[in-house]
Amino acid sequence: MGHSQQTAICGSHCCAECRRKEQCGGCLETGGSPFGGVCVAAQRFKQGGLEAFQRLKEQLIREFNALNVPGLQVRDLNLLNGFYINLVYTLPNGQTVQLLEDKNIYLGNQVEIPGNDRCYGLAGDETHLLVCEYGCGGQDPEIVIYKRRKA
Repeated sequence: MGHSQQTAICGSHCCAECRRKEQCGGCLETGGSPFGGVCVAAQRFKQGGLEAFQRLKEQLIREFNALNVPGLQVRDLNLLNGFYINLVYTLPNGQTVQLLEDKNIYLGNQVEIPGNDRCYGLAGDETHLLVCEYGCGGQDPEIVIYKRRKA
């Protein structure tokens, strides 16, 4: 099976679409640990297949919507690389922090804020939810909510 036809543990074609496959090592080749991290989809598929993954995705959507963030209505989540969405936030004391792991794959999305030129960025996994707000291209990000999920 050639690289362009190869699928990931979750059945997606992310390996064929990835421009960083050489760095990541491939989903199947790494047992679902691309970049040496954790892929939320691969872990759920190994635990219980598509049904387990869909349950997690639906639960995360419910949890994001239950946060009651003004203007945030989540309808779908996508697999997103941590290195792509791991923004640098400036805390009130001037220190900077990143809340995600570059090497992990999260379920997330970008949602436009109604009547605003900023967007909400969402990321979730087995343990945490993150909602942030940012401008065009991730500029001036602010943490809206970062919380541990209930087990």
